[in-house]
Amino acid sequence: MLKGIGASSGYGIGKAVIIKDINTDYSAVKFAGAEEEKARLHQAVADFLEETNQLIAEVKASAGDHEAEILEGHVAMLNDPFMLSQMEDIITGGVVAEGAVDQVCSMFIDMFSSVDDELTRQRASDIKDIKESLLRILLHAETVDIAGVPAGSILIAKDFTPSMTSQIKKDNVAAIITEIGGVTSHSAILARAMGIPAVLSVLNVTDIITDGEALIVDGFKGKVMQNPSEEEVREYEEKKAVYLAEKESLNEYFGKTTMTKSGVVKKVYGNIGKAEDAQNVLQNGGEGIGLFRTEFLFMDRDHEPTEQEQFEAYSTVAKAMDGKEVIIRTLDIGGDKAIDYLNITKEDNPFMGHRAIRYCLSNPDLFKKQLRAILRAAQFGDIKIMLPLVTTLEEVREAKALIKACEAELEAEELRYRSVDLGVMIETPAAALISDLLAQEVSFFSIGTNDLTGYTMAADRGNPHVANLYDAMQPSVLRAIEMTIKNAKSAGIMVGMCGEAAADERMIPMLIEWGLDEFSVTPTNILQTRKLICENE
Repeated sequence: MLKGIGASSGYGIGKAVIIKDINTDYSAVKFAGAEEEKARLHQAVADFLEETNQLIAEVKASAGDHEAEILEGHVAMLNDPFMLSQMEDIITGGVVAEGAVDQVCSMFIDMFSSVDDELTRQRASDIKDIKESLLRILLHAETVDIAGVPAGSILIAKDFTPSMTSQIKKDNVAAIITEIGGVTSHSAILARAMGIPAVLSVLNVTDIITDGEALIVDGFKGKVMQNPSEEEVREYEEKKAVYLAEKESLNEYFGKTTMTKSGVVKKVYGNIGKAEDAQNVLQNGGEGIGLFRTEFLFMDRDHEPTEQEQFEAYSTVAKAMDGKEVIIRTLDIGGDKAIDYLNITKEDNPFMGHRAIRYCLSNPDLFKKQLRAILRAAQFGDIKIMLPLVTTLEEVREAKALIKACEAELEAEELRYRSVDLGVMIETPAAALISDLLAQEVSFFSIGTNDLTGYTMAADRGNPHVANLYDAMQPSVLRAIEMTIKNAKSAGIMVGMCGEAAADERMIPMLIEWGLDEFSVTPTNILQTRKLICENE
């Protein structure tokens, strides 16, 4: 079994079609004179624009206007007279058209690749796609007819450029696999838009798998199974049928207003742990992000992320969400989230120890880097800050003072930022009991039912001996939730829920009755949660 990144959900069963890199070696091409080379260049550009405009029309029909914007950007770049004039200048100096394309495009690729902003860096792959397409046209290089592959094909390549991906006919392609790329790459975005399962970053996959080989692709778990048995094929055919039936039944809720039968409008958001997960929220119809778990930025590394690295992650999410609300939870470490380089003192009972907001407030330099990064990123969207594991008013007031200090520093440094709303997570009995007082200090609440249940019931969710106690439907937990919602409503502030219970069909009717405004769930549960809300009074 091969492993990669599950970048587009679903199951693909079919046969491999290997797409090798195009040979763009132009060393044997002879210079035919400046005018002839310029004519070749202009013809190649015209052919490229005709080809791309045709693809744009096809993408709009199969995946929508938004996804076609990637290719429209290619057209805009090549229509820029500056880029073309630079190529002509190089040709005038005695270079073949292929060399001119290579030099100018490589210059832009290097320039965009060196920029800190992740979305700007994506433009480097756009230029690379343009370069390879122009060289292919100039050299008359042969390529696999992606549009003409038979039904049940699983396309495999080192990477899929936007122009390659946009040739895919979704009825014929069972899945795609690449050697590089992640969930924010253009190929992943287009694959999700077309509903094609995709597993990316499978090392050396174009060499490991052979043309025509039988495969199963699991886009959920990022798995690729070679030459599966008949039993495995039957198992995954059943999984695929169930998944498609469930997906089809929920499609009517995509883009639909989340409104109860009695006409009360709610919001269904998604929870994420990484910047690239924002696309998963949008793909699943989320109206915003109710919980961005920032501790994942600090994990799986040997040093603290810089302010700039954090700013890039937060601003990437804000831009991706395009004005939709993004609630960023500040660093929640300790308990079961140990990070070696932060030198957190070992404690006998870390879940009740020096964790989350407590740790951050006692490490103000680290905390201020995160706050500054969030404030700077807020200029790109509707970002809000949320404090975890609050138990006292003093913690909130101390955090507010640090935010003010960060704003003053950014002002003095003439760095752009935007002030944001501050909220708290209600995930301890202490916070629930003083929720009327906390509501006077902040702009919103988000109820974290996972920890609230554990702390209220004094039950470890990982301990099978007390598993029966770890249930948000326990009367004591329900009372804490109801009290919190009612105190928020009395104070006129927004109240949401970002724990697993927000998607629990047993609890949703009560949450609606009590007045919960926002339900933030695992992205794959968004449409199901909206359906349940719409079916309740």
